[in-house]
Amino acid sequence: MSERHPIIAITGSSGAGTSSVTRTFENIFRRENISAAIIEGDSFHRHDRKEMRARQSEAEAEGNMNFSHFGPENNLFPELEQLFRSYSESGGGRRRKYLHDPVEAAPYGQEPGTFTPWEELPPNTDILFYEGLHGAVVTPEVDIARYPDLLIGVVPVINLEWIQKLWRDKHVRGYSTEAVTDTILRRMPDYVNYIVPQFAHTHVNFQRVPVVDTSNPFIARDIPSADESICVIRFANPKGIDFPYLLQMIDKSWMSRSNTIVVPGGKMDLAMQLIFTPFIWRMMERRQRNVGAL
Repeated sequence: MSERHPIIAITGSSGAGTSSVTRTFENIFRRENISAAIIEGDSFHRHDRKEMRARQSEAEAEGNMNFSHFGPENNLFPELEQLFRSYSESGGGRRRKYLHDPVEAAPYGQEPGTFTPWEELPPNTDILFYEGLHGAVVTPEVDIARYPDLLIGVVPVINLEWIQKLWRDKHVRGYSTEAVTDTILRRMPDYVNYIVPQFAHTHVNFQRVPVVDTSNPFIARDIPSADESICVIRFANPKGIDFPYLLQMIDKSWMSRSNTIVVPGGKMDLAMQLIFTPFIWRMMERRQRNVGAL
C-alpha cells in the first residue's frame, strides 16, 4: 500500500462482470479529473492465443486436462507483483496490452490474440487501476494482494457467472456451447485454487444473485437482467462505512449482516458510486499531502 502512489484492483473470474465495474470507476476518474494508469489482467498471461492453444494441445497429449489461464504456469505472477511493487514505490512500472479482437488489434498492425511490446507507464499518474483475474493472488512465491490500497472482488453466484461467460463467448467470440462448457470444466481446479481464495483478501465484494431460475445455466437463453437480480455487498472491515446513508440513498436496500448490505441489482452502479467516490477522495487527499510534503 502507498499513500503517494495508490493502487485499486478489481479481481474476478472470466464472465464475472469485472468490465462493468471498471466502467463505473472510469466514470469516477473522469468526473474527479484523476489520471489513472490502466492495467488489463489479460496482458499478464504468459502465452499469446496461438501459443496457448499449442501448449494446451501438448498438455492434453500428456494427460493434463486442466491446463488453463487461471493457474500460475500460464501467467506472469512475479511480473504483476513487480509492477504493483514498483508503482507503489515510485509511480512507475511496465505494461503491455493483449489485443482481444480485430478492432483492438488494428491500430497496432498486429494479429488479434497477440501482445503489444512492453512499455513504461505514463509519467505522473495519480493512481494505478488493475482489472483482471489475479489482483489478489497469494501463493508461496508471490503476494500480490498486499499492494492494492483498495481490493474489490466481483463474484456473481456460480450459475450466473457461467451464464454470463456462455453468453459472451457464444455471441461475442463465436464459440459453441460445448466449447465453452469444456473451458469451464478444464479451468475448475485452478478456479478453486487460484480464483476463489482471492476473495478472502478483498476489501469489498460484490456478488450479484439472480432472483429468476438459473438452475441449468447451459440452456439459458439470456442473462438475467439487473432488475431480475439483487447485489450483495460485503465489507471486510465495515468501520467508517455509513450504512444509514447508503440505506437512505438506495431505495429497497437492506442489511443482511453487520458488514453486508443488499441492494437491487439495478442500483449496483449507484451503490459503487456512493461507496467508492469517498474512498477515492481520501486516496487523493493523502496523495496530495504526501506529494506536497516532498
